[in-house]
Amino acid sequence: MFVGNEETVMPTPLLSRRQAIGSIFAPAAGAALSAALYPALNARAVPIASILGATPASAEDAARDEDFWAEVGRAFTLDRSIINLNNGGVSPSPAQVQEAMKRHLEFSNTKPPPYALWQILEPQKEAVRERLARQWGVDAEELAITRNASESLQTCQFGLPLSRGDEVLTTTQDYPRMINTFKQRERREGIVLKQFKIPTPCESPDAIIRAFESSITDKTRMILCSHVVFLTGQVLPVNDIAALGRKHNIPVIVDGAHAFAHLDYRLSDLDCDYYGTSLHKWLFAPHGTGLLYVRRDKVKDLWALMAPPPDKENDIRKFEEIGTHPAANHLAIAEALTFYQAIGPARKEARMRYMRDRWAKRLIDSGKGRVRLHTSLKREYSCGLATMHIDDIDHVKLVSWLWDKHRIFVVRVELKDEFEGIRVSPSVYTTPEELDRFCECIEWAMKNSVPA
Repeated sequence: MFVGNEETVMPTPLLSRRQAIGSIFAPAAGAALSAALYPALNARAVPIASILGATPASAEDAARDEDFWAEVGRAFTLDRSIINLNNGGVSPSPAQVQEAMKRHLEFSNTKPPPYALWQILEPQKEAVRERLARQWGVDAEELAITRNASESLQTCQFGLPLSRGDEVLTTTQDYPRMINTFKQRERREGIVLKQFKIPTPCESPDAIIRAFESSITDKTRMILCSHVVFLTGQVLPVNDIAALGRKHNIPVIVDGAHAFAHLDYRLSDLDCDYYGTSLHKWLFAPHGTGLLYVRRDKVKDLWALMAPPPDKENDIRKFEEIGTHPAANHLAIAEALTFYQAIGPARKEARMRYMRDRWAKRLIDSGKGRVRLHTSLKREYSCGLATMHIDDIDHVKLVSWLWDKHRIFVVRVELKDEFEGIRVSPSVYTTPEELDRFCECIEWAMKNSVPA
């Protein structure tokens, strides 16, 4: 359950200093929309990364360099009268990504759309696929570009065959839409959904593995697990869970919506067969973009959500057969990837953890025992997203008061009979001053109670 408010604003973007990330990232005037566009974007990534690379080499040092992160923040078109601490929901995109979308959308409408979309723009998606594959260490023929994590994961959840009485296994903390996908198969096909609890927070990977393995029966035919739990930010040992699946000959589907471009890793490191994620959360790609990884030898036997022609049964692109759709969203992923590479995955992960610690450790200390985290602060078990519970506070009223009175946007999360609290997820553009304002509001509420 989430409780919160959203407001869409498009303010005038701030300009950059120190060779201006904004000006570097701004699109070249009149850039030709042709098949040569994306090699050009590849080339642009090099000087941007070189400029940002002048910051201290250590990721931990860079995490504390406020000049560096001020430059990163200026790449976004943000209304700074609002403090957005719900970047785990969906993130804003940098100006360069927005501008790329505008270019592609304009091109789609100034030329005959069948020509612009299918002959010019759609083929350029192959360069985007190739760049994503290179960055995350897999074969381009294993990556489908989708609209979100739900589409990616449901492709696997619906695409793997199940029979009446077959069991599918997941935790109580997996994403509701994915749980509802299995529940629909329960109603429709007579399969059985089994869920189990995991500790919150958990600092024992072995406890997680034991919980999965003890729930496996001779009827288990599929496992779904989160890489990072959306409720708390808990990082699960997906490598070991994938290995457990292979041991029992059970396919494992990994929900990577909150891990991809948040944690510094490569898909090739995980050794999993199926991985679905959104790109509009932590990669800052256009809203409505996602990714599906399917190990190459698994592509043929996974059914697509929408029927492709028979000759595509062994082609990763069969999962992209969704009918007419805009090309702009998918092609602008290239600019989001350029931005991500310029920041650097290790520096980004270190910054996210640094910002998490800034508010969490302060409130634990000032709360004097009233503030409890449902998230471990140890680096191997979490990163930038965390959830806290405050004793003797109505979290629903607190979330509304933070928004109505202070324009601070967070969400309340609740897992029935397990826990509830406020989920806080800053981003690379969040400033220390914004987090300090958030902490001051929480401290005031703890001292004075939330106004009715």
